[in-house]
Amino acid sequence: MKTHSHFKIFKFFSSLLLLVVFSANSFAANITIIEPYARAVPGSQPNSAAFMILKNNGTNDRALVNARSSVSKVVELHTHKKEGGMMRMRRVKQIAIKADSEAVLKPGGLHIMFIGLKQQLNPGDNVDLELMFDDGSQQQLSVPVKMVAGMKHKKPIH
Repeated sequence: MKTHSHFKIFKFFSSLLLLVVFSANSFAANITIIEPYARAVPGSQPNSAAFMILKNNGTNDRALVNARSSVSKVVELHTHKKEGGMMRMRRVKQIAIKADSEAVLKPGGLHIMFIGLKQQLNPGDNVDLELMFDDGSQQQLSVPVKMVAGMKHKKPIH
């Protein structure tokens, strides 16, 4: 009799564990990352940024709340704001992604900032990037490094 009751308890907790695992994966699957890339920068440049489209396929609003990468000392979420007639970058606590909508991270707007680069970012390289969302889900990315239009690597001045 005890064996039967232990089996029921085991079966219940096993089912509960599977439910939690599949639920966490379905949360992560609600956000699709489209066309991610990081800005190529010369070795003398201490900072760079990553851009992409975050598509929320779910029915609830979501938010990107943090990011991590091994290529820089610090990773922050940023936007550009006009202050005193000049565009300035400012850190934001999160990037909102409305239900069944998209948040566009692009040059001159929202972006993920790499501060204190540990290496030069060259076109053709890939950057590891982990995105963390408000529901606790995370996505690991390998982001290609690209030259952003209008940006040129300058030769060092001697």
